[in-house]
Amino acid sequence: MSYPGRQAPRAPDLRTLDAALTECRACPRLVEWREEAARVKRPAFRDWEYWARPVPGFGPPDARMLLVGLAPAAHGGNRTGRMFTGDRSGDALVAALYDLGLASQPASTHRGDGLRLHGVRFTSPVHCAPPAHKPTPAERDTCRPWLVRELELLHPTVRTVVALGAFAWQALLPVSAAGGRHVPRPRPVFGHGVRVELRPVRADTAPLSVYGCYHVTPRNTFTGRLTPAMLRDVLRTAAREAGLPTR
Repeated sequence: MSYPGRQAPRAPDLRTLDAALTECRACPRLVEWREEAARVKRPAFRDWEYWARPVPGFGPPDARMLLVGLAPAAHGGNRTGRMFTGDRSGDALVAALYDLGLASQPASTHRGDGLRLHGVRFTSPVHCAPPAHKPTPAERDTCRPWLVRELELLHPTVRTVVALGAFAWQALLPVSAAGGRHVPRPRPVFGHGVRVELRPVRADTAPLSVYGCYHVTPRNTFTGRLTPAMLRDVLRTAAREAGLPTR
């Protein structure tokens, strides 16, 4: 049995945090589902050896911008072992980052494909693939210590966060409060392009700007609810506020 609330706060750096996270088995429903997806593979991936474990964050330890999704996809991150890798959501997000000069290549297909993010890190509030891509509130809360510690370790450099979808937005606000930042009351409501500045409680913590962005799900991108231009606009604005050069 894993205890994120005990293990996460002890991690002295992101490498240690990521390694501890990949061994987590705290949520029985998620453990069963991620491992079942690896046994009952999609025909297109029958030759793959699935990762089938919690998927850690991805990106440099001195990232200035953090992109927060929902959870790994059963046949995306749960298969490849890397956030936003091997599915259409990752295709859309990495292509946008590449267009802005924030990724080394326009596609994210598998670990070891050479992808590097420039000043950007991926993470999520839930690190295991959930059934129907819908984690429960209890699973989100059980996983929360990993994200709290990740933000704590990134605090020397991170200046902006992009919440991809309402789930990420709602998960980020209590995490930010636990990390020493004021969350306005009433709590800000998610919306595409919404920006909220979270002021620090402590002098050693910098302000953090949180941006809302529709999630890069196929439903959103295929219907035009989220166009490539809309996605690039939010990412560009957040990156420039964080001090990252963009095209």
